[in-house]
Amino acid sequence: MARTPLLIVLLLVFLASPIRSLAQPPDEANPPEEDESVAPKKYVLNPLESERNIRVGNYYWSKGNYRAALARYQDATRYNPSSPEAFFKVGEAEEKLKHKDAAKVAFQKVIDLAPDSKLAHEAKHKL
Repeated sequence: MARTPLLIVLLLVFLASPIRSLAQPPDEANPPEEDESVAPKKYVLNPLESERNIRVGNYYWSKGNYRAALARYQDATRYNPSSPEAFFKVGEAEEKLKHKDAAKVAFQKVIDLAPDSKLAHEAKHKL
């Protein structure tokens, strides 16, 4: 007698699974992320958010936490890819962490973005 409800449940689960697969064909190249907390962060052009990340990075820098500062400066470059200040800060943080090649790339980006600026002049000296 107890087997009858179990069989009904199994039958319903078995029948419902093909219906679900017909409703939404799986996109195997780019499957949807069910857990939004592990989905990759999306960056859109937002100069205000970039400036905020630079300020927070400056706070971490003043506390001596150069890795956290670098992460914030990199976020700033993602929110505003045309910010020479953000790339200069990335270069300084990379330099402090002894990542010379990454620092050179960041300083070169500063020179490319604003060749006549004060930051570009400082970046040239650091190269």
